[in-house]
Amino acid sequence: MLRPVAALAGISIVMVLIALDQTVVGTALPQMVAELQGFRLYPWVAAAYLLGNAILIPVIGRLGDLHGRKPYLLVSIALFTLASVLCGMAHSMLQLVLARGLQGIAGGMLMGSAFASVSDLFPDTLERVRWQVMLSAAFGVASALGPALGGWMTEHLGWRSVFYVNLPVGLLALPIVWRYLPWIKHGEQSGKALDWPGVLLLTLAVGTLLLTTEMGEQLGFASLAFWGLMALSCGLGALFVQHQRHSEAPVIPPHLFANPAVRRLAVLALLTGLILFVLLFYAPLLLQGGFSLSPNEAGLVVTPLLVFITIGSVVNGRLIPRIAKPERLFSYGVLGLIASILGLCFIGADMPRAFLMSVFAVCGFSLGFQLPNLTLQIQASVGRADQGAASALIQTLRTLGSMFGASLAGLAVSIGFSRGAGAMLAESGISDTRVLQLFGNPQLLVRATDQHELARLATALSFDAERMLEHARLGLVSGIHAAFFGCAVLAVITYIISRRLPPFARKSEGAPD
Repeated sequence: MLRPVAALAGISIVMVLIALDQTVVGTALPQMVAELQGFRLYPWVAAAYLLGNAILIPVIGRLGDLHGRKPYLLVSIALFTLASVLCGMAHSMLQLVLARGLQGIAGGMLMGSAFASVSDLFPDTLERVRWQVMLSAAFGVASALGPALGGWMTEHLGWRSVFYVNLPVGLLALPIVWRYLPWIKHGEQSGKALDWPGVLLLTLAVGTLLLTTEMGEQLGFASLAFWGLMALSCGLGALFVQHQRHSEAPVIPPHLFANPAVRRLAVLALLTGLILFVLLFYAPLLLQGGFSLSPNEAGLVVTPLLVFITIGSVVNGRLIPRIAKPERLFSYGVLGLIASILGLCFIGADMPRAFLMSVFAVCGFSLGFQLPNLTLQIQASVGRADQGAASALIQTLRTLGSMFGASLAGLAVSIGFSRGAGAMLAESGISDTRVLQLFGNPQLLVRATDQHELARLATALSFDAERMLEHARLGLVSGIHAAFFGCAVLAVITYIISRRLPPFARKSEGAPD
């Protein structure tokens, strides 16, 4: 028993690596944009990472089913650590986006290997639930430390340090996984090769979809170019699905979707990923750009969101073996999520910090009843031979949801900011191109040098810079509030679907009695 537990400890450190990257970077991102001066690429810092995730998670999940997961996990840890160094060394937004893309590839390999490895170590569902708490706790503690750590490091050590923090974590995880994680191969599948044409189709479909969603505002949502790209991405997606039906070793086995539980959990994963991404990446921008908090202060306010994801996950793990209908836990969590997101739609800069932190805490506790159950329930709903593919499916759809969240929330934020700033500029009658350029994007609200330049221009041109900044902040806040309200609507849809989840299967196929 000692070896599986030691292996799980190594996987938990891998979870720390993933969690730190997701949460530390979110808090530091406004300052990265401020220094590298590329707000137009703001969504792509996240989107490039998500693209690599979306493609590699199902590929590595299936390769792990076919050939064993250990070698892929080891390679991904080393590659993720290297990519983190490259992110920290970036001197332009384009370099940062490219390095984040490589980091996303490594992160997809990590996610595709790590979650499924737990089902190899503990095939019995109830035993897996008990040990999964260790994984959830590691992920949650790292996530909880992330915002505050990211804020402190950004202020005192610079934003580049938030990537270098991955180095010691990666170097610690590598030897533990090497020494203790067994190389388990499923003999009935080990001779098969992965469907590489299917991988190519998946890459093209996901990449085109990401390009379409990211360029929607630039191209215009009524333009032929936008709808042409959308049609192309849908066509590639349809080709991928058709190809998978005739493949001997599909990336995502079509027979999984014959299971009603898998279909519903797939939709829930998509919606949950979208909501979670918007909260993690736009709450720091709201607090720093809209409420004028420092990165450190913003990190502390957001910290309860991540702390209580851990607490909720632990409580969820304790309740599953003890209640008659554990599948209802997911829907209970969604109710709390709806209430807390609606609270976020109305928060303002003048509200007490304790109130803001309590709203984020309720939000996190509610998510703690959703995130682990997506993986646990799908692993309990499929056979041993499909554990990696099913686990990867959940992670992939969460990532695709995050991609949509990045695009839709980015659109809402840009529209809100443009309206607020544009109305004030029109009212003031200012036509100076230097002023118009400064108000071109929300970078102005987090970049001190831009604000100093605005103050200098205000003195020269005789206008009230603070009043204009305040209206721009109000526009940014309204845009982010609109994105949060959209998340609340999606959470209601999530609740309706989650009430139809089938009974939780307490033993996986192939688990020992």
